[in-house]
Amino acid sequence: MTETTKIDPRIETLVRSLLIASPVARHLDITLGHLAPGDVRLRLPFAMANVTVDRIVHGGIIATLADIAGAAASASGVDPATIRGGATQTLVVNYLHPANGCDLETRTRVLSRSRSGTVTSVEIQDADGHLIAQATVTSRIW
Repeated sequence: MTETTKIDPRIETLVRSLLIASPVARHLDITLGHLAPGDVRLRLPFAMANVTVDRIVHGGIIATLADIAGAAASASGVDPATIRGGATQTLVVNYLHPANGCDLETRTRVLSRSRSGTVTSVEIQDADGHLIAQATVTSRIW
């Protein structure tokens, strides 16, 4: 999809109210930077509460960011008249480099979409564009 592709306002409301405004996303201060069909970008600011040792962001925090990004991308291309819900079926995260005291950003794209689910690729990068982790999220839609 191109940057100019518009998202249905009902889907944007759904993503913002159920995912970005969820207790865990609010707790982590995750924000939505871009939302288009099949193309989602989120941001997670660095916080000392999210580290595992020194200033390294905990892998579970990175996995949570990937999960939310995958869910948002899954929802981004559905027919708003038919979606009733969804859930993560599978989450696989490959940690490539430590996230050392940095904000994180996602670049998410849908690899496959069917009536009942999606497979998305989520790249987690630092603010300089260095790849921190890559995740694959399989989501069920009902």
